[in-house]
Amino acid sequence: QVQLVESGGGSVQAGGSLRLACAASGYSVSRLCMGWFRQASGKEREGVGVIDSDGSESYADVVKGRFAISRDNAENTLYLQMNSLKLEDTAMYYCAADTYYSSGGAFAVSSGGSDFGYWGQGTQVTVSS
Repeated sequence: QVQLVESGGGSVQAGGSLRLACAASGYSVSRLCMGWFRQASGKEREGVGVIDSDGSESYADVVKGRFAISRDNAENTLYLQMNSLKLEDTAMYYCAADTYYSSGGAFAVSSGGSDFGYWGQGTQVTVSS
């Protein structure tokens, strides 16, 4: 079983930065396909970025150049560095993972992680003007 716990959310002004963390247990992050997804109030869940077990990264177009995924194998933690935050980035952010994931990171992003098996509880990010 993979367990995921997010942290790092909060309130920030537009243009600011936040770093989210997702601590994993039960499996090594280096062997997982992991990603960040978000759901704004009244909207469907959407993919933000995914890092596959081989280190390849995929991002949603709306965050490319502003957000970056990384992982710390020693800490068994996934991160999402969010820069130049916009009002429309306000959402609940979820960390998700899957083992032996074969659909590819781009699909995971575009599908909102529909076939990811493990999810965290989410952390709220609120961007204000």
